[in-house]
Amino acid sequence: MSVVLGGCMIASKIRVTAAAAIIAMALGLQPGCAESPAVSTTATQTTIPPVANYTYRVVNSYPYDRAAFTEGLVYADGFLYESTGLYGQSTVRKVDLATGQVLQSTSLDPKYFGEGLTLWQNSLIQLTWQTHIGFVYSKDNFTVLKSFSYTTEGWGLTQDGTRLIMSDGTSTIYFLDPVTLQATGKIDVRDHGTPVVNINELEYVNGKIYANIWLTDEIAIIDPGTGNVESWVDLTGLLPPFANPVAVDVLNGIAYDPVGKRLFVTGKLWPLLFEIELVPKS
Repeated sequence: MSVVLGGCMIASKIRVTAAAAIIAMALGLQPGCAESPAVSTTATQTTIPPVANYTYRVVNSYPYDRAAFTEGLVYADGFLYESTGLYGQSTVRKVDLATGQVLQSTSLDPKYFGEGLTLWQNSLIQLTWQTHIGFVYSKDNFTVLKSFSYTTEGWGLTQDGTRLIMSDGTSTIYFLDPVTLQATGKIDVRDHGTPVVNINELEYVNGKIYANIWLTDEIAIIDPGTGNVESWVDLTGLLPPFANPVAVDVLNGIAYDPVGKRLFVTGKLWPLLFEIELVPKS
């Protein structure tokens, strides 16, 4: 980065030598430039810590509706709240954790493909995929309270207690005002400078954003302040072969119980939901 001060350009991280000052004077630069104190060259560039890598331990597993094309998942008050996708099959539902039984459900208009879901106060907020429309529901009876619009695709949604956090399938994560539902900022997600794309379902866990990466068995753990990926969680092999007698889709769906400190994951059309514990890779 370069900063212009009083007609002089002071370049950061560049040593200003005596010879350079003489050359600058010979070229007729302003006297004030030659008289400016030399810039220290001992400044250290900001470094990104190494990325941590985790695998998992299954703590518990629960039966789940294998017809659910899971797009968004939330844990609250002992229940799961879920947004399912596919045109003509999209729903918002309340699910019993222990049995996987759907306790309450409402269907979207067939023109909408349901996507990310989060809970804000006593409302459920749901995105749709390519129609640029989201819906706000009463958590109690699933009545639609209002709709809102956004300019990108809708993929994942969570909240940090102050802002909504939204993904659109690219490497960008957006922050939304939970009242106006309008974007207030964004971050670009990178793993040591490389953009991380296909960011899908989101969950906010202990100050970090957990993100499913579409078409992979990995979860990225992201610093919401910088967009840097701090850790990767490899969930390869989570769904055992005996639970997969027919076609299933990708890993998708993260929910967190902050009181019990339980982390839940599942996938699209999966017959099981798992409580897992992260284990550092050796």
